[in-house]
Amino acid sequence: MHHLKRLLIVLFITAIAITVHGQVKSDSTKKSNQPLQEVVIKAYFSKKPISSIPSSVSLVDSQQLSRTSGTSLVAAINTVAGVRMEERSPGSYRLSIRGSLLRSPFGIRNVKIYLDDFPLTDAGGNTYLNLLDATNVRNLEILKGPEASVFGANSGGVILINTAGNEKAGAQATASLLTGSYGLFQQKLSMQRSWDKYQLNVNQTSQESTGYRENSALKRNAFQIFQQYNYTDKGNLKAIILFSDLNYKTPGGITAAQADLNPRQARQRAGNTPGAAEQQAGIFNRTIFGGISNEISINTLWKHVASVFGSNTNFKNPFITNFERRNEKTVGLRTYFEFSPKSKTSSNFSWQTGLEGSSTASDIFNFDNNGGMPGNVQSADQITANQYFMFTHAAGTFKKFVVEGAVSINQFNYKYGSLINPTDIKQKQTFKVQIMPRLAASYPLTRTLWLRASASKGYSPPTIAEVRSSDNNINADLQAESGWNYETGLRYKNNNGRIYADAVLFSFNQKNAIVRRVNAQDQEYFINAGGTKQKGLELQFNIWLISPSSNGFIRGAQLNNSLTYNNFKFSQYLNASDDYSGNKLTGVPQNTNVSSLYIKVPFNIYVNASHNYTSSIPLNDANSVIAKDYNLVQAKLGKKAYFKNTDLEFYVGGDNLLNKTYSLGNDLNAFGGRYYNPAPLRNYYLGFTVTFK
Repeated sequence: MHHLKRLLIVLFITAIAITVHGQVKSDSTKKSNQPLQEVVIKAYFSKKPISSIPSSVSLVDSQQLSRTSGTSLVAAINTVAGVRMEERSPGSYRLSIRGSLLRSPFGIRNVKIYLDDFPLTDAGGNTYLNLLDATNVRNLEILKGPEASVFGANSGGVILINTAGNEKAGAQATASLLTGSYGLFQQKLSMQRSWDKYQLNVNQTSQESTGYRENSALKRNAFQIFQQYNYTDKGNLKAIILFSDLNYKTPGGITAAQADLNPRQARQRAGNTPGAAEQQAGIFNRTIFGGISNEISINTLWKHVASVFGSNTNFKNPFITNFERRNEKTVGLRTYFEFSPKSKTSSNFSWQTGLEGSSTASDIFNFDNNGGMPGNVQSADQITANQYFMFTHAAGTFKKFVVEGAVSINQFNYKYGSLINPTDIKQKQTFKVQIMPRLAASYPLTRTLWLRASASKGYSPPTIAEVRSSDNNINADLQAESGWNYETGLRYKNNNGRIYADAVLFSFNQKNAIVRRVNAQDQEYFINAGGTKQKGLELQFNIWLISPSSNGFIRGAQLNNSLTYNNFKFSQYLNASDDYSGNKLTGVPQNTNVSSLYIKVPFNIYVNASHNYTSSIPLNDANSVIAKDYNLVQAKLGKKAYFKNTDLEFYVGGDNLLNKTYSLGNDLNAFGGRYYNPAPLRNYYLGFTVTFK
């Protein structure tokens, strides 16, 4: 309650200031038929209109992000067809693109993520997305399907996160506060300044929550600096530093009967196995991440980009059966040359060729967990993962066809050995070199309708967290996933940009699919499960029902919708005497439909309401346990006020407004029927932001 009292005082004082001070700027009076700005994507080296790109790519921009609470990325990312993000408890993210969360008991795997052009995903395949504060994200570009040709080993997709500020914004400082149900409190201070050749962005954020369930509290403090120096007209330097100190409790999965009796309880003691609260189960992650990039135009035809990056992670995980401590160090390099003729008579041709490589060294210790404190050593290993790839990519326009072709040569290996007995000879596991091609093309059927098609090969080696999982054994027999993806789609954008629609059909056949198993000690391990056949349909549209520059009572109304249909099944999957071939892929809903309506009225008042329908989800490979479908409704109401040098915003919002019982993140193939992580019932938040210019 003390957080709420502090925020109410701030809101009261600011409300008086609004009443006393000068005239608020009026709403826009631009003509309603003015064309809206074209959506531009820069995923493939240069900025291009999204309508002509021959790939399945979606943009989550700053407007979409601002229409959610800003405490996590879950709601915004789930508006994208084919993408599913879960949060089992505050800070415990899982993410999949066109696939299952079978490989993600926690964390993010099989998706490559870049932060301001630097790989956030380490050489071992793991990504700590929860280190980021959602309010620091300016936009996300989501590339769906295999993208190993340019961005390295993955078969799910790629996410490019942009946190840099707006160079045109000049100098400004922002402060914000938010409070809400279950002890939620978020604070942010940021500063941006642009000089003639130099841009600086500094962000400090903190967030905490007591959580809906027992043993589910979250605390995160993050500090981030982004700099860009244009040292000549042809060259610039970029640098980013991120420090994040994160800890959150993990309540663990519970059975259906326990969820019905008390959904707020954490995992309870079972026989001699203690419960989550008793063992103080949780995650402690302190990471510093940084990178420097140089881009220079050699002449009118050639450009060179080179970047170096690295991170250091101190990770602790008191778990039910052990206490894990890891120290991870990553270093890497990405560089490429670009050839791009500027002639007006050229075919808009460009060619890039380069390489990316990184290495992650992990010292992993497992101790007895004595009520949240490390005890005797159970095991200790050192694993060093190395991945690198060389790529070449070309794109151009030929007789209206936009054509892209790319290929990469990928190499992955890891070395491992005992830290307890340093005389043991280190073992090395080297995966076969993979050649990953991609070919894509699009063609304008009319001025507003584009047809596209692509074929690409995906490749995803096991992550270090899968090779050495919580059973403390190193599974050197675990093989990489791979397969071909084929898709075709249509994009439509009318002349004034008020209507945008995207539809795509895809088929992805995967070999050696990696799935999670849990033993009788509740320790996880991973196996290859034959293959999967993944066919799907994704539909997405955005319509401005009323132009955002309208002069009527409603100053703008936008309807957004995304529909996903998945027909994902196992193929050739034998587990001992069980044959799961033909079963639905575990953890994948067959249908999801996410809709939202944004309305703006006079006095800069806005409301955004969203609805998420998710169909039933199989929770084990046998398809014998099914999670029920659910409907999730969220809403946000806010008011903005503009003064000469100050912008103010107040907002209130609510989540799960229908008060439905559901689990936003199930434990798949869980031992003992502990599949469920109940999500919070109806809850609210209240926030305030002030920007000084």
